[in-house]
Amino acid sequence: MSEKFTVEMPVRFRDLDPLNHVNNAVYVSYLESARVAYVEEVFESSLSDISFVVANLEISYERPITMDDDPVIVLWTTDLGTSSCTMAYEIRVDGDVAATAETVMVCTDLETGRPTPIPDSVRERVQAYDDLE
Repeated sequence: MSEKFTVEMPVRFRDLDPLNHVNNAVYVSYLESARVAYVEEVFESSLSDISFVVANLEISYERPITMDDDPVIVLWTTDLGTSSCTMAYEIRVDGDVAATAETVMVCTDLETGRPTPIPDSVRERVQAYDDLE
């Protein structure tokens, strides 16, 4: 496998809750931003050309993130189905895991919104990037 896909994510003041921690819901926004970057780079596609929706999301919080932290989101695909894929994430700060997450993404037809098979070109790129069979 090549290096796992990594995105630096700056903490913005608006991300903070009253305890000066990044709000738990913002972690999910960080995942989304990383996923969009992954689609653009690994799929070699824009979100206007291919549609994936979140069918399932699980997240485990390990430690708070604060304004002084520089989080990095690490993302990789762990499984490819016919019309879905499973993606794993780690949000890291200074090499320590602040959260782990997993999403199941379903490829949908841009016009109907119904599930559709993942295009072969995308499948091949993901398999090569994340060393999947």
